Amino acid sequence: MSFVNFDKKEINFKIVYYGAPLCGKTTNLAHLHNAMPESAKGELTMLSTQQDRTLYFDFLPLRSTAIKGFVSRFQLYTVPGQPIYNKTRRIVLTGADGVVFVADSQWSQMPSNAESLKDLRNNLASHNRSLNEIPYVFQLNKRDLDDIAPVPYLEFLLNHEGLKAQCFESVAVNGDGVTTTLNMICKMVMADFIMSHEMEVSVEKETSHA
Repeated sequence: MSFVNFDKKEINFKIVYYGAPLCGKTTNLAHLHNAMPESAKGELTMLSTQQDRTLYFDFLPLRSTAIKGFVSRFQLYTVPGQPIYNKTRRIVLTGADGVVFVADSQWSQMPSNAESLKDLRNNLASHNRSLNEIPYVFQLNKRDLDDIAPVPYLEFLLNHEGLKAQCFESVAVNGDGVTTTLNMICKMVMADFIMSHEMEVSVEKETSHA
């Protein structure tokens, strides 16, 4: 969940890149970090857990001043894709304000995509949350390869339940679609924050007049 530091006039948002092994999560963050000016980024850090050897997830803070009077800081995380690290994925999802689900467009990876999305839903449920109440987008990665599923099929497989999310085609190794995906999820997260806080203020006013 977003954290507001009133002393620093700063709002911290957490966005998690989720998906199957080798779908392009780390490639997304590496490209973003390389493309951004030094003044707009923190250090790209790899953190190993105590329990999972050779396992890393990436941390990348970004800054934005879109919310008047505050600096918006975005912390981007990836999760490990391998099923044996499900406990770590669940921990990384803690407090997430938004999710980018990265799907591998190769036909051979369709079962892994579906399983990973199911896993995402289950891990959110462990935090008493669901995709219906959190901003998220789909990134359909590896669109440059030959044996890939068409976009309509991927949308049918991944994006047919509840409120449909926006989908972005990408080739993360070249940076294609990477910034577009990030821009959208950041806008959605900030809009969700503004709307929720307006509702809180409205409820407070109604209570005070009761």
